[in-house]
Amino acid sequence: MENATSSEAVHEGLSHAPVRVVSARIKLRARLHNLLQRRELLRNLVVSDIRIKYKGSALGLLWSMLAPAFTLGIYYLVFSVFLKNGYPNYVIFLFSGLIVWNLFQNAVNSATGVIVDRAGLVKKVSFPREILPLASVGSAVIYFLIQLGVLALFLVIFGHAPNWTMLAILPITFATLYLFASAVAIVMSAITVYLRDMKHLMEVLLQLWFWMSPVVYSYSNSLAPQIHRHGLTLLYFSNPMTLLVLTFQRAFYVQTDVHSLLAGHALLHMLPKWSATSFLYLNLGMFAIMCAVFLISLVIFGRLEGNFESEL
Repeated sequence: MENATSSEAVHEGLSHAPVRVVSARIKLRARLHNLLQRRELLRNLVVSDIRIKYKGSALGLLWSMLAPAFTLGIYYLVFSVFLKNGYPNYVIFLFSGLIVWNLFQNAVNSATGVIVDRAGLVKKVSFPREILPLASVGSAVIYFLIQLGVLALFLVIFGHAPNWTMLAILPITFATLYLFASAVAIVMSAITVYLRDMKHLMEVLLQLWFWMSPVVYSYSNSLAPQIHRHGLTLLYFSNPMTLLVLTFQRAFYVQTDVHSLLAGHALLHMLPKWSATSFLYLNLGMFAIMCAVFLISLVIFGRLEGNFESEL
């Protein structure tokens, strides 16, 4: 049923543009042109993915809004009411970083095996195959935007004002996150055609990657202070997710230093004290890097694409 629905989405998208055979030897510029020309197909596949996920559900798409709301409510009860871990407004700190990670993880997890899962579609219909992992990223973006809306509603309810200057930087941060997630998704979807165990290996690697990213712990509890003393700060930021998570946390959590709610009221260093200008320059630099990484991912995909039919 899933393949049938996907086939309908592909044929619907192809009806808006002339069919072109995509080969492994296609030039990068032509590959980008094909992707832009088939953006309607990409949209159809994203809609198809969402419909399949909630097909037969009584509440349908409403679950995509209720699920993050329930999650945020549970975090609030656990960390702010029951455990009282000492971090003021910790649930905002946690959720603002978690939505960034969720976009990346959901995109990569769903895209890694997407070409194998839709082997029939790949072998029967000519279209830019990169669109399949990009559709997985697109679905993850939809859920990210819903989670972002839930977070914004939470801030309004509890009267927590964001950092408006940092909010202006978030479009750049989001674009960087999208490019990075897309690049990893494209490469992993191609590799999995040849190494089927990669899908399971990636799930394990993503768990490790999560704990290497500053989602759940404060800046002072991360590796940053230790490696900074040895002049290795760059090592901390070699993880692209670090800057992206910190930018969202600074925009929504705002505070860099807070006093513990526990006995002693110790000063907690939650986030780096960089200026908004520093965050802007760092994000612009990361965006430029991810533009190059995305183009490289298309080249890698093109090199691996030639034998898809025989491997599938």
